[in-house]
Amino acid sequence: MFAGATLWLASLPARADLITAVAVVVNESVITLGEIQNLVGRAAPTVATKYGEDRAAYTQEMTKLHDEAIEGLVEDKLVLHAFATSGYVTNVLEAFIDDDIQRIIKEKYYGDRARLIQSLHAQGLTYEMFRRQQREQIIIQFMNSQNISNPHKILISPLKIEQYYQTHKDEFKMQDQVKLRMIVLPKSPDNDPASVRKLGEEILGKIDSGVPFAEMAAVNSSGSQRAEGGDRGWVDRTYLKPSLAAIAFGLKPGQHSGVIEEPEACYLLMVEEATPSHVKEMKEVRDDIERTLRNKENIRLRQFWIDRLKRKSYINYY
Repeated sequence: MFAGATLWLASLPARADLITAVAVVVNESVITLGEIQNLVGRAAPTVATKYGEDRAAYTQEMTKLHDEAIEGLVEDKLVLHAFATSGYVTNVLEAFIDDDIQRIIKEKYYGDRARLIQSLHAQGLTYEMFRRQQREQIIIQFMNSQNISNPHKILISPLKIEQYYQTHKDEFKMQDQVKLRMIVLPKSPDNDPASVRKLGEEILGKIDSGVPFAEMAAVNSSGSQRAEGGDRGWVDRTYLKPSLAAIAFGLKPGQHSGVIEEPEACYLLMVEEATPSHVKEMKEVRDDIERTLRNKENIRLRQFWIDRLKRKSYINYY
């Protein structure tokens, strides 16, 4: 519906006539350009960082975010309208909202309401606007719980789990992995590369004589894993630069390498355990598959509910 949306919205100047201009009408409610701009604008710096100078990719992603922002706001308005027309008693709700705001003040603002108001003013919000936002969020959560099945209550048959496993085995494929320890001896302009190599040979000699690799790593290695004896845990080939990966994955459990000299450092590697590439067995992934299928069903049910609300509502995009 919004394939032709453009990027101008994310960089609109803060003109009152633009901010308050109507973008969508949903029943008796309106969505303004300012609301959409606010949502899209929050993501703009992150998207710009991700795509750098790739203007086409940036524009495509921002257009997608623009479309998603509009649809998300439309869905919220539909849910709020459904609540307003469903005859729910709201006096309990209002008390709950006030209690929730008091909780927020206590947890985030040291119990000081003035701190909250000061923070809101810095964001261009009044207390009344903040309370309305909290009220709408609580209503939407309530309506979701009333109209969409809880994912944990959705029953997924063993047959569906088996079918998913058989048709998505690539998702459960594990690459070759080794449980690795490393000793890293960095080179720098302040030290002689030959001296770094010599230190590596001395360390190797002690390891060959029976000193535990982890002990030597704890004394000599550089990096955050030094305190753990150079323990890098389970890693696949992508964890290491190709030249180191080729050596690490050529070692058998319990073996260590010689001194490996690279331009930036000298390395010693030890493999404690190894697992070849394999597909996880059904029993290992059954719970994950069931959780995935429940979430998919929950999304389907929510979309079914939203579509039903749309059919009963007036929506006009400008």
